[in-house]
Amino acid sequence: MVSQRDRDLLREDMRARGGKLNATERESLLKPYLPSPSPAAPRRKKNTVRKTPIRTFLKSQLYQFTYTFTHIIFGICARLIQAYHAVVDRILAIVYYHHRTPELIRKDVRGLNRLPEHLSVVLFLRKEDDALAVLMDEVAELAAWTTCCGISTLSVYEKTGILKSCLPTLQQAITAKLSSYYGSPSQQPALRLFAPHHPLHDDLQTRQGQTAERSNPNSLTLLLLSSTDGRETLVDLTKTLTEMSQNGKLASEDITIELVDAEISEITTQPSSDLKPATSPLVKPEPDLLLVFGPYLRLDGYPPWHIRLTEMFCTGDKSHGMTGFGEAVEYQGFLRGLWHFAGAQMRFGR
Repeated sequence: MVSQRDRDLLREDMRARGGKLNATERESLLKPYLPSPSPAAPRRKKNTVRKTPIRTFLKSQLYQFTYTFTHIIFGICARLIQAYHAVVDRILAIVYYHHRTPELIRKDVRGLNRLPEHLSVVLFLRKEDDALAVLMDEVAELAAWTTCCGISTLSVYEKTGILKSCLPTLQQAITAKLSSYYGSPSQQPALRLFAPHHPLHDDLQTRQGQTAERSNPNSLTLLLLSSTDGRETLVDLTKTLTEMSQNGKLASEDITIELVDAEISEITTQPSSDLKPATSPLVKPEPDLLLVFGPYLRLDGYPPWHIRLTEMFCTGDKSHGMTGFGEAVEYQGFLRGLWHFAGAQMRFGR
């Protein structure tokens, strides 16, 4: 509490406007009533380095040991699996080698309860200098194996579409490969080769003098697909249907999923309309089995509406084989795909 005497002195000084007391007297008068200064903040102690307890050290070592041990076990198991698949692939390659004999190939698939009517294959263009020649030889081998098994339709998907630019050369390569399996042209199956928006190459037309003497009743229809038959085809069809709807040629309620599916199937399963009139599709639009000859199951832009109900099989991963045959088109991979299809359960969404 401020004393009465000090209060009166301050009031008289304020009335005299600071004339009675000087600054030192006013300071000494008010000093007893000022709060005491706050104590000085304690100095922060320097951060002392805490020594790691023994239990923390043991815990970290246990984690490191568990991590290392798990990786070692996983690596050993992965190597054993790789060795197993490599040995099995080599055994199958020896036991089921076709020797370019159609009878042996038919014998290998004779015990299967079903075969696909339409077989589709995904191939990849390699980076070597002779990549195109290797790709054409693979297609020719697949065509020979397919027709020997009794499968009438084969579609080959290659993303770049380089095979479409050399259809006559590819036809010659397939014919030469079939001759190594069947012999004379009269014993070879009929071959029809085409691609969407490309003409039909039919050896029945190129060898008209030998059609009457053909003793092999089988035939093979080979369809070539690429990435342009996927997204670009859908975009072009969408533009066409939109223009027809805007011009009043087609009602908007008539554009249904069934119409789009029918149009796309006709586009991708028919050769050029100027060389062959548009009739029923030459091939079954949707393949029953899709084989991927590559390191893993990569469709790489395959037209999606073709494989809604298709059984898929990947022949192998290059990293899963110690011999590195995962990307090669080999007969045992082709045969394993047919075995897989024969044992698959087709539930169709049920």
